[in-house]
Amino acid sequence: PTLVSAVTDRVLEEVLAWQQRPLEAIYAIVYFDALRVKIRDEGLVRNKAVYLAIGITCGGDKELLGLWIEQTEGAKFWLKVMTELKARGVGDVLIAVVDGLKGFPEAITSTFPDCTVQTCIVHLIRYSMQFASWKERKALAKALRPIYAAPGAEAAEAALADFEAGPWGQKYPAIVASWRRRWAEVVPFFAFSPEVRKILYTTNAIESLHSQVRKAIRNKGHFPSDEAASKLIWLALRNVAAKWKRPPKEWHAAKAQLAIQFPERFVISE
Repeated sequence: PTLVSAVTDRVLEEVLAWQQRPLEAIYAIVYFDALRVKIRDEGLVRNKAVYLAIGITCGGDKELLGLWIEQTEGAKFWLKVMTELKARGVGDVLIAVVDGLKGFPEAITSTFPDCTVQTCIVHLIRYSMQFASWKERKALAKALRPIYAAPGAEAAEAALADFEAGPWGQKYPAIVASWRRRWAEVVPFFAFSPEVRKILYTTNAIESLHSQVRKAIRNKGHFPSDEAASKLIWLALRNVAAKWKRPPKEWHAAKAQLAIQFPERFVISE
């Protein structure tokens, strides 16, 4: 038991050092998301949110920025995360890809005022699917595609209006309302080339990470504490990140577009 305690305490020291390490001054894209983990807290097993952030530098390198555990996923807590990233040296985030959490864009732009906040299109599609029956979902997904596959913002808005006037929009007005509610964070997507859109279209990068973390912890049942969860999840994250050797395959074309879109802010460090 003494040896096990010493080893796990050492891991916790490494987690704390990793969580406090300095970060890059500029990230081209940062994906923010959370997954749920069962953790014992005050005698009860609670479903807590484990927050993760993945940054892509202007050079295309992918990096885990941090790990945070909180009772629920909320904009107030995300503001704390943004403040911590700023204190660790992040001066600018060009694009933040987020889910549809209310207040999240404001939490980001209050800390990084020039950041372009992009709602994850896949999250929007999944939310839309929740209104339909299983039998309807394939046809509904096909009907939504003209909106996010449009060549530009005006065409996308016209496609949304067509969807609203059509049978799906008439049957499920809540779907149209959900897209319109987040439209300000959908529109930035259309300013970019197909290469950049492939990177912004989904939070696959972080959802893949979630999948591998869940695989590592699925036999745990629940964790006895936040510290225990942090240690095992960090070890899983470290193993995943060790395999990140190359930039995304679309990055070579994407960086040229980003350099045009953000001429003074897109800076590749030497």
